[in-house]
Amino acid sequence: MDYFDKTYHPPGTSPGTLTSAAPLPGTNPCIRLVDYNAVDYIDKELSSLQECKDYIDTQSITWVHLQNITQAEIIQDLGTLFDLHALALEDVLNTGQRPKVEEYDELLFVVLSLPQIVEHKLTTQQVSLFMGSNLVITAHNGESDPFEPLRQRLRKKKGRTRQQQADYLGYSIIDLIVDQGYPVLDALGETIETLEEEILSLKSKNITLTQIHQLRRELLILRRNLWPQREIVNQLLRSENGFFEESTRVYLRDCYDHTAQILDIIENYRETAGGLIDIYLSSASHRLSEIMRVLTMIATIFIPLTFVVGLYGMNFNNPNSPWSMPELRWYYGYPMVWLIMAVLVTGMLIYFKRKNWL
Repeated sequence: MDYFDKTYHPPGTSPGTLTSAAPLPGTNPCIRLVDYNAVDYIDKELSSLQECKDYIDTQSITWVHLQNITQAEIIQDLGTLFDLHALALEDVLNTGQRPKVEEYDELLFVVLSLPQIVEHKLTTQQVSLFMGSNLVITAHNGESDPFEPLRQRLRKKKGRTRQQQADYLGYSIIDLIVDQGYPVLDALGETIETLEEEILSLKSKNITLTQIHQLRRELLILRRNLWPQREIVNQLLRSENGFFEESTRVYLRDCYDHTAQILDIIENYRETAGGLIDIYLSSASHRLSEIMRVLTMIATIFIPLTFVVGLYGMNFNNPNSPWSMPELRWYYGYPMVWLIMAVLVTGMLIYFKRKNWL
């Protein structure tokens, strides 16, 4: 994951400029329309945005979703068809925006960050949301459509969404994005447990330290993206703009609780990840101490043996001198030296064991 992942125009570019971006490899751009009320439900894929005209002035709730749409012409058509502000359209194309909320005349524009684990790596993807009286527009650039579970609820009439207005659909989308943090945190929690077990097992390698730094980096980026979302939900909850009915604000309060809980878990994980480095360094120091202890014991054991063989290696064997070494002419001298050295080693090992040095 890059530290800086925002798409931006060169300095000096006119505000509201739309520039096409390359689509993600392996993805299929599509425009999805869902139109529903308490009785009827329509869900279809559109070939162009002009097919939305028949649903603009209806009393039903219309939801237009753009998946992997990076062509400036299509985004421009979207703004013309639904009278969207040019700066908001620019934010839709220039992904990597900081989560925020903007109020326009008849539309509410929200930018949110959707965290996901893709191939064991953390990614954060931008979701743009427009919400009006009977209209919801979403745009997401990612490998898969994250809103299919919500469409399943609408299709099967599960929950209250089919009986509510567009503000409840907007809340449901925000709630889905916020709750996506829980499976991401579950995956990161498992990573923390695995690293902790590996470190405490005294079998960790250098790659473990790299994994800890990668984990801390992911938690930092996750906090940077999800921290503003709590303020956004709080702003929507306390705003008097009229985009959310009082009955929906009750659910927004629950969504705000989820954002606060997710941030608390992130902070706990960051502290735990920081503690893993201390544990890793302490473990490495402990392993080094164990190695040095073994080497010291071996050197200590060989000190008297070196003395013995050095003493008998002097070879002073003058038969006329009373100070010559008598053992050099002894029949059992060689095995007796080995016996002395074995007794010394055994005695030292017993002594070290009683002192709890082994």
